[in-house]
Amino acid sequence: MWLRMRSLLLCLVAMLPLAAWMLTSAGQQPQAKPARPLVLVVHGGEGDLPEKVSPELEKKHKEVLEEALRRGYAKLKEGKKGACIDAVETAIRVLEDSPLFNAGKGAVFTHEGRNELDASIMEGKDKKAGAVAGVTIVKNPISAARAVMERSPHVLLMGRGAELFAIKHKLDIVHPDYFRTEQRWKELQDALKKEQKQRPLTPDPSPQRGEGGKTAARQRHFGTVGAVALDGDGNLAAGTSTGGMTNKWSGRVGDSPIIGAGTYADNDGCAVSCTGWGEYFIRYSVAHDITARVKYKRCSVKEAAESVINEELQKAGAEGGAIVLAPTGDFHVAYNRLAGQMSRGFITSRDETPRVAILDKPLPGS
Repeated sequence: MWLRMRSLLLCLVAMLPLAAWMLTSAGQQPQAKPARPLVLVVHGGEGDLPEKVSPELEKKHKEVLEEALRRGYAKLKEGKKGACIDAVETAIRVLEDSPLFNAGKGAVFTHEGRNELDASIMEGKDKKAGAVAGVTIVKNPISAARAVMERSPHVLLMGRGAELFAIKHKLDIVHPDYFRTEQRWKELQDALKKEQKQRPLTPDPSPQRGEGGKTAARQRHFGTVGAVALDGDGNLAAGTSTGGMTNKWSGRVGDSPIIGAGTYADNDGCAVSCTGWGEYFIRYSVAHDITARVKYKRCSVKEAAESVINEELQKAGAEGGAIVLAPTGDFHVAYNRLAGQMSRGFITSRDETPRVAILDKPLPGS
């Protein structure tokens, strides 16, 4: 009898730690998973501002960039499925609607005096993408690009076909005169006069080199706009929109609507939106190259962006920049010495405060 009692007591003593753990655990709430960061980064292009900017012009540019960040970030906070795409489209629409940027309302003119607009958008989960090129009546090309991605089996539609698609899907359609601004018209006239002095005969159709080895890129009208976003589900998206180069040949398509050149997104790599001399960005597959370095070489977004923008492109003599965002929330803005400056900004769930900068001024809090 005593042996049985002794065995029972020993078993009860042995079970005390387990009982204590069970009682303690019962009173605790399960720990919530750490919230994913929400991040939105935008750019207003490079080379689209004079070297000397008045305080009034600087203020206007910053206000539009901040508005784009606030409105795009509001979409991220809603937390709906596809929030990253909503944020990118919303932010870029704000920039397209402003005459200050070379996209939508503020698009530059072709050699023939037309506004031909390009845009693309891509999501990083399934790598779905859509783009339009050479549209002249679509108020917000980024929305047309999204419609191509979501409502068609295609990736890129151009010209009249893209416009008919936009009309069919009831997107905002405007008269071509909507895009005309006096500032952009003046820039075209200045470019035409300069061209006549340099090339008194037939204009050279090459977008890369003119008479005497002078490059058309030095006109410095590359105000492409773009955005990259990370939502609460950990999904990435990227988008880019532009009017192209001042005095470009009608029908010229740059990198902005080309997936892998001006825009790319991959949840296993990063999201990228570019700005600069489009012909080089196409030839060097810049957006995809940056993504591949992050995905396969395990570079940081800073290392990947800087190596492509400030080494590869710099050596090639091409000006440009890119905004790059990782699925961790880390991001980087890179632009090379030839570009000289870049309008950019960001907002995160850390403090939900938009921060912007133009020219080569430092970006606060980055």
